[in-house]
Amino acid sequence: MSAVRAPRRTGGQGWVAAVAVAFTLAQLALVRPGMGLGWDEAVYVSQVSGHAPAAFFSAPRSRGISLLVAPIASWSSSTELLRVYLALLSGLGLFLALRAWRGLFPVRVTALAGALFATLWVTVFYGPEVMPNYWVAIGALAGVGCFLRVQADRRDRAALWGAGASAALMAWMRPTDTVWVILPLLVLLVCVRRWRRPRLLAALVVGLGTGAVGWVVEAYVSFGGLGARLADASRIQGGLGWNIAVLDQLRSLRGQTLCRPCTASVPAPELIAWWFALPLLAALGLVVAVRARRTAGTLLPLACATTAGIPYLFMIGYAAPRFLLPFYALLAIPVADALIHLVTTSRQAWRPVATTVVALALAGHVAVQYAVLEDAVGRSTAARKDWARTASELHRLGVRPPCVVTGLEALPIGFYAGCSSAQTQGHNASTTRADLLRTAQQTPTAALATAKDGPPEYARGWPSHRFGDLRIHVGPATRTGNQG
Repeated sequence: MSAVRAPRRTGGQGWVAAVAVAFTLAQLALVRPGMGLGWDEAVYVSQVSGHAPAAFFSAPRSRGISLLVAPIASWSSSTELLRVYLALLSGLGLFLALRAWRGLFPVRVTALAGALFATLWVTVFYGPEVMPNYWVAIGALAGVGCFLRVQADRRDRAALWGAGASAALMAWMRPTDTVWVILPLLVLLVCVRRWRRPRLLAALVVGLGTGAVGWVVEAYVSFGGLGARLADASRIQGGLGWNIAVLDQLRSLRGQTLCRPCTASVPAPELIAWWFALPLLAALGLVVAVRARRTAGTLLPLACATTAGIPYLFMIGYAAPRFLLPFYALLAIPVADALIHLVTTSRQAWRPVATTVVALALAGHVAVQYAVLEDAVGRSTAARKDWARTASELHRLGVRPPCVVTGLEALPIGFYAGCSSAQTQGHNASTTRADLLRTAQQTPTAALATAKDGPPEYARGWPSHRFGDLRIHVGPATRTGNQG
């Protein structure tokens, strides 16, 4: 791998700022701040919110995103305010991550890379969501850029601090993902003499440790140790191992936020064409970099993108588009470089043709992304409104705080109702049948099931109420004294 060239002056960052502002506005306009909280969001927000008791926090989760939203969620239950806060913060994060690449590529390349990443439906959807994956992507993009800048100029203290802070941000959000992202960086620093930078290695290790320390401590306090927590996380995710999930990720591109089990048909070609174009354009970007003798600046984000994608493409039995956000963020740099190359290096006579073809392809791509985004937002909004309506029905039946909800979709519905959620089995098991029955004698409790299914065995004597596709089985404490 060729050495990194010293940073060069490339002009102002106005285009990068414009991309970040446009990304923020797109979130506010297209995702809509009024969209209620999703299942995982309810878990994360409940850890710091006074609206409902903290939901069960399973082994794979990390508390970084809960702490990120605490400045709003700790005192306000307004979803709109939370969405606006995150949209502004995610726009700022994108700007800072792209600025980390200044001097490594021309501004037009970094601005286009930001635009490519920021116009993906999954990026716009998860920018204002209380989910960690976007922030891992931002940390990955900023961290690799800072790493390359330190390699080019070991006196660049700002980049050194940026590399450490980026590792901390990623580990704060998802420690295990961070290890995969920075693995190529650590290998270079340890194994390749001309890439060794002891201070940079220390910055990455300290950043990783600082971000992950809370997760590790919690592993020993609540999960029986680090090994036990990792084993629990693997079990909840279906058992990490050799599982080719490429086709599952492809199926999820129709706008599914979670594909588990992933049995749907492959989306129409126009919805997935961009996914196949990504590796081809990234390969072209690498060819361009090799010919220009600046291989490292392109090969390193490609390597980190590859390792970031491995667990979610080859080691997990289901798919969610958000898992690949770090992969997309890192690929954006070489892809943007390839596109710029296509429209600037053709022969003078062919340049207008190349520019037109690339512009039309990008316009079609953005149109497809926003069509998928609209569908994803519509379906998510409808599901969250159903949870809110069910919560209102629980209140009508007398299941009001302090209260407990168990059964089907109990976690989000319980959060919307201001109740605790509890399960006796499954990934979110947090109580036993005996404890739940004792609780139901003293606290308003509801067990939720589909309308066609019978109640859980322990709730067979409880009064049952039909509500849409659900049956709400109301516990003894509610029946005897709390129903209104």
